[in-house]
Amino acid sequence: MDVNGRRIVKVEEVRLENPWVKTFLFHDNLCAKASPGQFIMVWVLGVDEIPMSLSNIAESGYSGITVAGVGDATKALHERNIGDRVGIRGPLGRGFTPVSGRVALVAGGTGVAPLAPLAEELRKHGLDQTFILGAKTWKELLLMDRVERALSDQRSKFLAVTEDGSYGLKGDAVTVLHNLLKKEKFDTVYTCGCGAMVAKVFKLAVKYGLRVQASLEAYMKCAIGLCGSCCIGPYRVCVDGPVFSEKELMEMPELGVYSRDASGAKVKM
Repeated sequence: MDVNGRRIVKVEEVRLENPWVKTFLFHDNLCAKASPGQFIMVWVLGVDEIPMSLSNIAESGYSGITVAGVGDATKALHERNIGDRVGIRGPLGRGFTPVSGRVALVAGGTGVAPLAPLAEELRKHGLDQTFILGAKTWKELLLMDRVERALSDQRSKFLAVTEDGSYGLKGDAVTVLHNLLKKEKFDTVYTCGCGAMVAKVFKLAVKYGLRVQASLEAYMKCAIGLCGSCCIGPYRVCVDGPVFSEKELMEMPELGVYSRDASGAKVKM
């Protein structure tokens, strides 16, 4: 089956993660074989088609997406219930690659979506993980139960961070990472979040000599590399990413400075 062929799937379960975010679970043979970090295009019938990272990947169970209701399409998706149907394409793009050594995972807000299945995959490889999950307030900390289960190994560690101090450490995920790097040795950092956060994590990784795998958020229309709406530096996020290495991030001077709007024009962050 062609991953770019649109299929209709039925919503099997809806989980309310917080007042603004829901997880939608469904069965799909192709998504069940995806790599953490890959995404799908979700067609909300009559509204729009939008990119969403796979937040659940299970060969014998559900695949899923975790969605914040912030735009027309995502708000319409939030109105879908068990038994309703949506269209999907994918899985698309390049996901994360498991590595050896000690790893840090740094997520901001809904950036936890592709990192939760990654943490589950890395556990299978026996890696020593430190997962830093940041949000503005405790209500915006997502998928914590899953991440904590994935890091239940004695060698792994989970750190929740809130800007208002309402849960876990007070501050932001990047500062917590920086403090860790001053004291501990890591080999690779995986990250996903807004462009500004990813850019800061990348700079820290360069400073401390870490390898990087960063999942970038971008506006996407076609998801097959034709429209150019997701270009950053010499790359198209939809087909060259969404996961990029430190060498590729070096070629993106606009990372954390500019994003792109629906027309493809650069917009200063």
